[in-house]
Amino acid sequence: MRSSVGATGLAVLLLAGGAVGCGAKDGEAKSPALEPVAAIAKAAQNADDITSFRYRLTGSVPGEGRIKGEAAMSIEPLAMSMKMAVEDKATDGEMEIRLVDKAMYLGGNAEMAKEMDGKSWIKFDMSALGKEGGLDMDQLGAGEAGKNPAADSTFLTGSKDVKEVGTETVDGVETTHYKGTVSLDDLRATLKDEDKEVRERREASIEQYEEMGIDAMTMDMWIDGENHTKQFRMRGDAKKGPLDMTITFLDYNEPVKVTAPPAKDTADLAEMMQSAEQG
Repeated sequence: MRSSVGATGLAVLLLAGGAVGCGAKDGEAKSPALEPVAAIAKAAQNADDITSFRYRLTGSVPGEGRIKGEAAMSIEPLAMSMKMAVEDKATDGEMEIRLVDKAMYLGGNAEMAKEMDGKSWIKFDMSALGKEGGLDMDQLGAGEAGKNPAADSTFLTGSKDVKEVGTETVDGVETTHYKGTVSLDDLRATLKDEDKEVRERREASIEQYEEMGIDAMTMDMWIDGENHTKQFRMRGDAKKGPLDMTITFLDYNEPVKVTAPPAKDTADLAEMMQSAEQG
């Protein structure tokens, strides 16, 4: 089955240690100004304490067109709720994705119900997702659910030409804008000094972009006065076309509650496949 939303290319379980923040409020003390490299490193370091976050995404995805969405994600235990839409689709491109209790639920709309005898959700066992399980989340239309944008926000730490662009306001938060280019090889080289947990999270994120055919990216990063990333933008050339995605963090370390859809509205892929095999 392929949803009308398609692969989003930048994603949550994206899909991994990143830098997230909602920004310093008026009247709060701000950290002293840092040089570009130090500022990027500090924002990435701050990400290690993040347990959950909420974010907005907009941009263009290779082979799919423009997408927009909003999501909330918990790192441990892993859980996520995302609503997104493909703006360039002539048909209904809206979809919802939930990750909870080691299962992914896809659908939640009338179009899905028409195809599945009134059931508006389809359930996937997470152990069946990815290469080893034989199910590709991009092909299922849930690529964004396979990536962790917090991890992706740390990519600029691998840049050799990062520079400060200036100060800008993002969603009412005063930020400093940085920009640079980074190759995935250079980014991977920076992981050798990280602890095992951080290294594994960031390596998983790098591999997801390599699978897209991306080997280098241009990245913009907006860091607030408390040295957290408020927003970042990633651009690169993939096998199926250009990627251009912007992630804006809305809050972090707030409770994230995700519930599974009602059983009566859900079709289980494993059960469907078993029934098909039995005839």
